[in-house]
Amino acid sequence: MPTPADPAAALPLTLDLEDFKGDFSFDALFGGLVDELLPEYRGEDDAAPAPPPPPPVLGAAPPVFPAVDELLGLFKHSCKELVDLRKQIDKRLQNLKKEVAVQDAKHRKTLGELEKGVDGLFDSFARLDSRVSSVGQTAAKIGDHLQSAESQRETASQTIDLIKYLMEFNSTPGDLMELSPLFSDDSRVAEAASIAQKLRSFAEEDVGRHGVTTAVGSANASRGLEVAVANLQDYCNELENRLLARFDAASQRRELSTMAECAKILSQFNRGTSAMQHYVATRPMFIDVEIMNTDIQVVLGDEGLQADSNYIADGLSQLYKEIADTVRREANTITAVFPSPNEVMAILVQRVLEQRVTTILDKILIKPSLAALPPLEEGGLLQYLRVLAVAYDKTKELAKDLQSIGCGDLDIEGLTESIYVAHKDEYTEFELASLRQLYQSKMAELRAEAKQQSESTGSIGRAKGASLTASPQQLISVTVVTEFVRWNEEAIARCTMLFSQPNTVAANVRSIFACLLDQVSQYLTEGLDRARESLNEAATMRDRYVIGSSVSRRVAAAAASAAEAAASAGESSFRSFMIAVQRCASSVAILQQVFSNTISRLLLPVDGAHPSACEDMGSAVSVVEAAAHKGLLQCIDTVMSEVERLLSSEQKATDYRTPDDGAAPDHRPTNACIRIVAYLSRVLEVAFNALEGLNKQSFLTELGNRLHKGLLNHWQKFTFSPSGGLRLKRDITEYGDFVRSFNAPSIDEKFELLGIVANVFIVAPESLASLFEGTPSIRKDALRFIQLRDDYKTAKIASMLNNITAE
Repeated sequence: MPTPADPAAALPLTLDLEDFKGDFSFDALFGGLVDELLPEYRGEDDAAPAPPPPPPVLGAAPPVFPAVDELLGLFKHSCKELVDLRKQIDKRLQNLKKEVAVQDAKHRKTLGELEKGVDGLFDSFARLDSRVSSVGQTAAKIGDHLQSAESQRETASQTIDLIKYLMEFNSTPGDLMELSPLFSDDSRVAEAASIAQKLRSFAEEDVGRHGVTTAVGSANASRGLEVAVANLQDYCNELENRLLARFDAASQRRELSTMAECAKILSQFNRGTSAMQHYVATRPMFIDVEIMNTDIQVVLGDEGLQADSNYIADGLSQLYKEIADTVRREANTITAVFPSPNEVMAILVQRVLEQRVTTILDKILIKPSLAALPPLEEGGLLQYLRVLAVAYDKTKELAKDLQSIGCGDLDIEGLTESIYVAHKDEYTEFELASLRQLYQSKMAELRAEAKQQSESTGSIGRAKGASLTASPQQLISVTVVTEFVRWNEEAIARCTMLFSQPNTVAANVRSIFACLLDQVSQYLTEGLDRARESLNEAATMRDRYVIGSSVSRRVAAAAASAAEAAASAGESSFRSFMIAVQRCASSVAILQQVFSNTISRLLLPVDGAHPSACEDMGSAVSVVEAAAHKGLLQCIDTVMSEVERLLSSEQKATDYRTPDDGAAPDHRPTNACIRIVAYLSRVLEVAFNALEGLNKQSFLTELGNRLHKGLLNHWQKFTFSPSGGLRLKRDITEYGDFVRSFNAPSIDEKFELLGIVANVFIVAPESLASLFEGTPSIRKDALRFIQLRDDYKTAKIASMLNNITAE
């Protein structure tokens, strides 16, 4: 402690352990020490300002902080107290450590003892659990034995009852009057039915075993339950009939709860099959004759079997809608009554299709005879096929509606197909026969129209040659071909509706399309043949009026007039044939479009079907092309015959050998050339419009070659002067300008060479050699034409030609 002489001893402030507890702050502690030790400084500062310091002593440094000594003493005293406090704390800590060690030893000892006690408890619990488990297993075994004993007791009791009942049934054959009240109590019908079924099953099984052992010769086989079997069968039948009667009575009163109770009991007899079938069979739509007659009236109306297919389609739609509504109402009742509604719905839907639908179909689908086809006035085979298609389509829709309502496990799609199997098996034959019937009828109609038109022309028209040329509409009509196609498309639509298998569809479609190809090919070929007959008749007229040169002027004039009439008939026949060819091309284009748009899509899924159909169409088209080719050759003959006639009648000898009278040469084409070019322009106009592509090119090329050859042969008959050569060159130019419209380079080249060859008549004899040298390709024709010069002999051109050929 500080002494009185020590400045720090005067300080009352000491340190305590409490100062260091809680939120300790060194600044607060330091401030508290200073404030307590220097109160006078703090009070003076608060009362008045400090007095000025004394003047400094000469030679001594003034003190900076006068209380420094007191503070140093305070700090030293505080440090000593802190040391004392630390020693106190250290001593207290040592004591606490010792106490903690003692307590820890005691705690460890206690924990060890507790662990031993817990282990003992666990062992006890394990033993207890084992005992409990053993007791539980024993109790379970006892419970099982008790349950088995109870079950055996109940079984024995039931067996005793069953044996008693069985003895009752086995007492007297056919005697059911002495049975227990159970079997006659209407309130216990369900129980009686269950017991009767058990007895019947047992008795039948026993009799069956007895029969087997007897068969192997056993002398100890049990006997005596045959009477029970018979009586039980009679009782079950009687009970089943009684329940069915109660079910019918409840059905008439619409007591669904009673119906459901009876149906549940009846389900014990053959799984309730008799109840299901009885319920379905007693539905009004299967037994009411008035409903059946109404069905026929709704579908056929007053027209009967002559009703239109569209009318029948509407009638079937109405009838099938009524059937679906009826089945839907019955489905609600069946669901509320029967324990197995799906089985009942299967029986109901099957009965609807097999009885009600089949009955109406048998009335409207009367299969005609292929040996004696019904007349088209009554619809023909087409009427049967159209009704078949609409009936099949509507029946499929009904099947879908019934399936959506519910039909259990019934294969409704297969059942629907089976209804139409007899019609579908012979569908292809009927479809093809119908198409042939329609075709034959159309051909007969066209022939009648042609005959009527021919007769209406009368003898005057025949005398003028009007009968030689049939009208283009009589020969070939695209409208008629379109009608063929429409029949065929309708047939293919029926085929794709009736069949779904790709192979079957492809086979039928190919047969139907082949029928169309045959019909169109035959129609076009016959039309072309009739057009060719007109060409032949015109040719016969031309040959008939060919006369010799030694006839009178009157006869010659009459022959010329007849030749003009024959030429007019030939030109008309030419036009008709070209129009027929044009319509053939349009008809073939229609066939190709049908094949591309419809037939190909149906044939491609089947290997080999599409190429085979392509071959069929190629064969049909080739037949038409062959007939057209023959006619086109006859057309060329007709044109060339008229050209030759015009050359023969219009070409004069003076056209190419004008007299040397000093007059200016005539640079106009000859009259024969003008007439021929005008004729060709007029007659070939229809050919330009009718033909196209390779057909047009081939025809015009052949005609150009024939014209070139005909002109060469014609000019071989004349003698040419130089001015006549100029006029010939003018004719050749006119012909060349016309044939240029053929767009045939080979023909253009031939007429250009003809123009060069004509120079042999124009150049002087001495210049002929240079002509050959300039164009050697004309040598052959030029040598022939040179001999036609009028100065060929006088100018001794023959010797000049020998020199030219020798060179």
